[in-house]
Amino acid sequence: MRILITGADGYLGRRAVSALLETTDGEFVLAVRAADAAELAAKRERLDAELGRAAPGRVTVVGADLTRDDALAEVDPRRVTAIVHAAAVTRFSVDRETAQRVNVDGTVRLARFARRCPDLGRFTLLSTLYTAGRHTGDVPERRHEDAGFVNFYEWSKWRAEQHLFDSGLPLSVLRLPTVIAEDDGGTVGQYNAFHNTLKLFYYGLLSLMPGEPSTPLALGTAAFTSAAVAHLVRPEVPAGIYHVTPDPAQTLTLGQLIDLTFDVYERDDNFRRRNLMRPIYCDRQSFDDMVDIARRLKGGPIEQAVASVAPFGTQLYLHKTFRNEALRAAWPGYAAPDPLALADAVCDHLVASRWGRQPVTRQLEGAL
Repeated sequence: MRILITGADGYLGRRAVSALLETTDGEFVLAVRAADAAELAAKRERLDAELGRAAPGRVTVVGADLTRDDALAEVDPRRVTAIVHAAAVTRFSVDRETAQRVNVDGTVRLARFARRCPDLGRFTLLSTLYTAGRHTGDVPERRHEDAGFVNFYEWSKWRAEQHLFDSGLPLSVLRLPTVIAEDDGGTVGQYNAFHNTLKLFYYGLLSLMPGEPSTPLALGTAAFTSAAVAHLVRPEVPAGIYHVTPDPAQTLTLGQLIDLTFDVYERDDNFRRRNLMRPIYCDRQSFDDMVDIARRLKGGPIEQAVASVAPFGTQLYLHKTFRNEALRAAWPGYAAPDPLALADAVCDHLVASRWGRQPVTRQLEGAL
């Protein structure tokens, strides 16, 4: 196999490459975005340092800006047998123009390149569970109809899926959960809206919680997600749509997360001294009103706090259950993280590290 991986220097891209190097004997072309030769050289050096010892002679790093028509000019399509498309803007707050240019048009360009690969056996798109948008209820592993979207990130990933479904390529779509930790130990390698929202509660900057306590939350780790990618891109695994998420019965709810989070916070002396109350759940209209008022108070702490929650807050009212029968059939015996233990470990890490601002030191139980 010769696998082309876009976004190979991104958070999940790097981890997927590492997992694939351990589980396959193929060669890899790692496509990274670089503004100039100096940035490309720096990224190549960093990836070589991370991966070189594990994969001598198996990795080639090339510059590829998928917003340009000549993005993959350095890559010979005749030698590519598989593609993993991990390049994307993943911010919930991304604007429509950027989402279109990077997530949609970039996928269109890559699909155009893929059709020039005569020996291509699989095109794998790393997508998101929230291409389901405003759908509610059971969400099966199949193509979604347009039910509207909460933000342009969801919309753009849905549009990318739609183009690939109609492309005729040998396609697998891996819909990923919100990644909140490196592994089951709870260490946070990249902070996102999940961690930022919990930070607002810890420091007393947000007292209202959008959403309904019964809303399920699809959460995962980088280790679980990258292991799934490495397994599902194997040629012997059938192409298809896979929800890379714990079983529905093992999914945390918003109410459980908030209760567990404050249980962890209340073990911390600094938090207890401030006597902060647990947040009050608000209905959708109240949440919309809060967002509207915050936007009028430009530049203040209220606007900054609400701005981090607003792009995804509406999803917390949209009760959906992601089915994963196809994943379980293709990956028998897979082990997803225990959601309660994972959330507890992540919250503990956030408090101990003050959201990455100080080193975490944990004293071993029973040590002198």
